Amino acid sequence: MAAVGSAVGLGNIWRFPYICGKYGGGAFLIVYLLFVFLLGSVLMMSELVIGRRSRRTPISAYASLAPRRQRPLWIGFGVLCIITCFFILSQYLVLSGWTTGYVWHSVSGALASMGTDAGVIADFFRHFSTGGWSPVWFMVLFSILVLIVILGGVQKGVEMASKVLMPVLVLLILVLCVRSLTLPGSIRGVEYLFSPDFSKLTSEGILAALGQALFSLSVGMGVMVVYGSYLPADDRIFTTAMWITACDTLIALLAGLAVFPAVFSCGFDPAGGPGLVFCVLPNVFNTMGAAGAIFSVLFFLLLLVAALTSAISLLECLTACITDNGRLRRWQGAAIVFVLSTALGAVFTLSFSHLSGVKLAGLSLFDFIDRINSIYLPPLCALGTVLFFGWVMPEADIRAEFTNNGTVRLRLYGFIRFMARYVAPLALLVVIITGIGG
Repeated sequence: MAAVGSAVGLGNIWRFPYICGKYGGGAFLIVYLLFVFLLGSVLMMSELVIGRRSRRTPISAYASLAPRRQRPLWIGFGVLCIITCFFILSQYLVLSGWTTGYVWHSVSGALASMGTDAGVIADFFRHFSTGGWSPVWFMVLFSILVLIVILGGVQKGVEMASKVLMPVLVLLILVLCVRSLTLPGSIRGVEYLFSPDFSKLTSEGILAALGQALFSLSVGMGVMVVYGSYLPADDRIFTTAMWITACDTLIALLAGLAVFPAVFSCGFDPAGGPGLVFCVLPNVFNTMGAAGAIFSVLFFLLLLVAALTSAISLLECLTACITDNGRLRRWQGAAIVFVLSTALGAVFTLSFSHLSGVKLAGLSLFDFIDRINSIYLPPLCALGTVLFFGWVMPEADIRAEFTNNGTVRLRLYGFIRFMARYVAPLALLVVIITGIGG
């Protein structure tokens, strides 16, 4: 449940609908599903195997499984994974702060009071996101909630929170789907999601589908290595990875069913971009009358729960890494990560207001870290993971983990090895090279 919670996040509910809408609905969905199950699941299995075999966090996991001469290289790679995780958490806190703020504005009735003027709603989001310290305080509140869970430990904190939050998330999204599907004209949204139009699927859309598959499953940042280190010895890694992948994909599809029918019913553009959640959907809710206010609260509460489950996994990964050597207690490590990530998240949040004049490579601080996190670091870390898994880690160790030391038969073992050694690295190289080339 914790691993599913890590995979299910803003990528499923905020990012998937607008990316899917931008690249043609059903056609994008087919390509996305292929990438998720053929490549994303293999990457997840790779990280789970590395984690459980080593029983360590990324830095020491890669070092302990690599040949002696290569250990310095793979220690450096483990450090890169942790840096990636830290940057992603810091950026994630910005979006989570916005989400927390929108939960409050939904409950207080501020969103409902703006009516159905799209310009007014867009202006509200612009004023909110550029409102100086206001979104920062919402971000700090969100960070404190995540810290409380982490301080509870793996079982009483992460595990217990996941057992509560994930059923709540599923219940909320099912309620939203039912309401969305009962709106007049909602069938057009269903057709858009499941009827492929390949004329709208460009090469850019195919690469976006691959990038979304990696982003959605939380691979390429060391999180699943840490969660793999917690897996019991008798768990089947193949089954675990496929369950996580299937649940993550199901939530993304349910998010599409909650969003697209409502968007089409109200006559809005499904390719609304990143503003689909914060600018378009509030307008959709406000066209529903009194029920729209309830719908708005439920949706942003759903988004908050999804953000919490993913942020918990990122903070847990970083906390486990800096306490791995036993020199720091868990609460000390969690506090250090909390302070540093929240401080950097505040800087990124303020890049929309007080720090808007600060530029890196011609980009705002937030846009710069977004480019680093979406184009360079996670695909690079994912590439290193599959190369380690496919070409460096002893094959006997990999087979032992997949077969639970010979007690489980896995007929797809050869196919998984082929995908990890050849197909996944090639696909990731294409993503990296294309991203660098713009």
